[in-house]
Amino acid sequence: MTVDRQDIEAAWQRVRERIRQTPVMESGGGSFGLPCSVSLKLELFQHSGSFKVRGAFNTLLSQDIPAAGVAAASGGNHGAAVAYAARALGVPADIFVPETSSPAKIARIHSYGARLHVGGARYADAAEACARHRAETGARDIHAYDAAPTIAGQGTTAAEWEEQTPDLDTVLIAVGGGGLISGMATWLHGRVKVVGVEPSGSAALHTALAAGGPVDVPVESIAADSLGARRCGDLVYRICADRLDHSVLVEDEAILEAQARLWTEAQIAAEPGAATALAALLCGAYRPAPGERVGVLVCGGNVALKSLAATVGTGEAR
Repeated sequence: MTVDRQDIEAAWQRVRERIRQTPVMESGGGSFGLPCSVSLKLELFQHSGSFKVRGAFNTLLSQDIPAAGVAAASGGNHGAAVAYAARALGVPADIFVPETSSPAKIARIHSYGARLHVGGARYADAAEACARHRAETGARDIHAYDAAPTIAGQGTTAAEWEEQTPDLDTVLIAVGGGGLISGMATWLHGRVKVVGVEPSGSAALHTALAAGGPVDVPVESIAADSLGARRCGDLVYRICADRLDHSVLVEDEAILEAQARLWTEAQIAAEPGAATALAALLCGAYRPAPGERVGVLVCGGNVALKSLAATVGTGEAR
């Protein structure tokens, strides 16, 4: 099984009336201290606060849903997206998140009326609890990243962005489990270079590409609640090994600096995972060629304001 452009086109037709077209902000040369201009795709303004509602709607609209409804394991954003889409379509939803999920994300899930289950120290623990629930109830699984309907739905982000900004040379995408970058690389393959960006302490895809296949990795990063997959999926790996240009790693300090700079220079309240792609430019993990037209996806905004204020207050942006 794989995902192709036709799958993303079909997903686009299913979800486009259910989602927001999120804006693109053109940042001129000199912004964020960079010599190049940057196109920021602001998916943090999407329903439920992240791009993940695209994959959630595509799965719900393309699958038969049993009476038990749907179940999802999540670091937070996927759970909020599934809860939002399920409420919109009148489907029962059970969401399983680890104790590391941020209060802002837990509050989102609560607000959409899903049954929320909090437990375990990592995403993998939530996934195990979710699997037990599905076995007991027959609920439909909506995987956060390693499923064709999820990947095709996330790929609509690239289709929309290309309509808005058709002249990009490269896009930088933060990677957790890899569903978003798999979909975007599928849509843009052969036309736009797609580069993955991961925290050095949570690098499931980068490690898999180096090892020749998915392997378990440690998860220790400021962005673990959204980019904290212990292992990238098999489907994600096959797609990215074929269609991704390459991936780079950034340290947590660079992520915090990017998060602070997004706020102080553009008043964008991004969560750490959403600042990770910009961090690659700020710290030099990715260095554009002269004249290269670069896009950066700001993928989520489910951040507690107290946490953001603390980050900005540390002076990370100076």
